[in-house]
Parts: sequence; structure tokens; C-alpha cells
Amino acid sequence: MQFPKRLFLSLAEWCYPSQQCHEPGCKEPRKWMEAYSDCGGENQSPINIVTNKVEIDWNLKPLEFLAYQDKQKTNWTISNTGHSVKVTLDGSAKIKSGGLPDQYKAVQFHFHWGRVANSILGIEPGSEHTVDGERYPMELHIVHIKEQYANTSEAASKGGIAVLGFFIEIGDEENKNYNSIISKLKEVSSPENAEVVAPSPLLSLIPPTEYLDKYYRYHGSLTTPSCSENVIWTLFEQSIKLSLEQVRQFPLNLHFKKNSSLLMEDNFRPVQPLGKRTVYKSDAMALVSPAKTLLLLPAATYLLLSFTQ
Repeated sequence: MQFPKRLFLSLAEWCYPSQQCHEPGCKEPRKWMEAYSDCGGENQSPINIVTNKVEIDWNLKPLEFLAYQDKQKTNWTISNTGHSVKVTLDGSAKIKSGGLPDQYKAVQFHFHWGRVANSILGIEPGSEHTVDGERYPMELHIVHIKEQYANTSEAASKGGIAVLGFFIEIGDEENKNYNSIISKLKEVSSPENAEVVAPSPLLSLIPPTEYLDKYYRYHGSLTTPSCSENVIWTLFEQSIKLSLEQVRQFPLNLHFKKNSSLLMEDNFRPVQPLGKRTVYKSDAMALVSPAKTLLLLPAATYLLLSFTQ
């Protein structure tokens, strides 16, 4: 998850391993904790989700998406942060329920990706989270903060961040809902570049809501310095699909530094130890409580016996 970095004027800038050949003095992920102590915490993100070890939480009902179907009243701002491309939102779209302790407003979204492979047709995977060791081509993070907080910095210091994560896969067709964003990538190729883009309903960028009742939930951190913990993560099973050419536009058009030939590639943090945490899974079956399931067992047994007679 992309997050404004804390200022440490006397310390080297943090970076990804893909930058080190051009910036040997920068601090790659294994050294982030030297400048940002939280990066060495026990509840860090991203993680690898081992699907046969997750636990179903029957209290994780579907999330409610408020004003996700509406266009915000002001234009979006798309910018190059030097570590990702970010789209700033006005906070009008919100989420609640789904086991969240409060209502949260969407303030920005950004992406993580891999690199163009040796073959002109290929792409190396670059999602931050992995599932059973599999890394997806890209990952979208929609960052939300509790409504009472003014910005992400305040929310991070008070444990008020909830992030929705979506894996992005290669599809056979172009996803036209992303064209307005992808078309601006060349114009924000360098850090500190920003452009205005016409808003779209956030709902148009993610899978249909009928597919969003299945998700993973765990407590983690920001995935970039300052690595603040107490972030509620929701990772959806249903992926977003972009065409191969759309995915390739991210590493081909963006740069880590101004006036540099170094492309922005592999901007993901390696997975972190799960430690003592538990990853929970929501499922459509969570809509039926365990008590109600027990009530259904006698009827199911009767039906089974009737078929065997």
C-alpha cells in the first residue's frame, strides 16, 4: 500500500531492490527498519495467504459500498509518488460492515506491479500479496480512513486505516473502465508530476458486488515506510482483469526518478512473516450462522436417506 513517506532528512531514501543498481545508497526493504522502526514489527504486510490454513469467520458479512456507484463531484488527481502511481479521491465513497469497526471513507488508490519480461509479449508478476505462493501481475489498493480523521497520517497514528486489495490478472479483452487512468501514465512519468482525470464510479474499477462476498481478512501494516501497523486488510478472491497491453503500460511509462531512464518496475515489498496472526476468510456460507446450519442437518440427513432407499 502506497503511503506518504515520513521525513528523515539525515537518512538515505527508502527504495525497492529494482532501484539499487542506479541508487546504491538507498535503503531496500530489508533495511527499511533502520530508518523506520515500525517496518521491523511483528504485524507487517504484505503476506502470503495459505488457503488451507485460513479460518472462516462467520461474522464477516459482505461489505456495504456507499456512493461507490457515483462519480465524485470533483476531478481525480493522478500523480507519480516516486514509488507508485496514485489517484487522490475526495472521500465521498465509503465502506462499512463486513466486520469493520467503523465507517471508512476512500481517500486514494494506487497500484503495484512487476516488470516487462524479455519477451515483448510477457510481463513478470508484481502483486504485493501472494496466494499459496502465487504472485499476480498487479495489485490495486483502495485506501480508506475512518471518517473522523482528516488525512492518512492522522489515521495511521490512531489505527484508523482499512485497505481493500484486489488482484489484477491478464484478461483477453481491454478493460475500458481503466482507459482514462492508463492514458494519463505518460503525462505523470516522473515523480511530482500530476494530472487531472475525469472521475469514474469506483464501482466500475472493481468486480461486481455480487462477487465481493468472498474475501480474506487480516490485521497488518502499510506496505511502504512508515510501515505503521493496525491496518485492516481485506483481500478479495475475485480478481480484476486488464489486457496484457494495459498492464504493460505501467512499467513502460513510469519512472522512479525525474530525468532518469530507470523504469518503475517491481514496486512491491516482499511478503512478510505471518507470525502469530490468523488470516480469516469470508464466504457465502457465512450468511448462514453455525446455529442455523445445525438446524438444517436433520433435514439434509432425511433427504440423503430417502435417496438411498
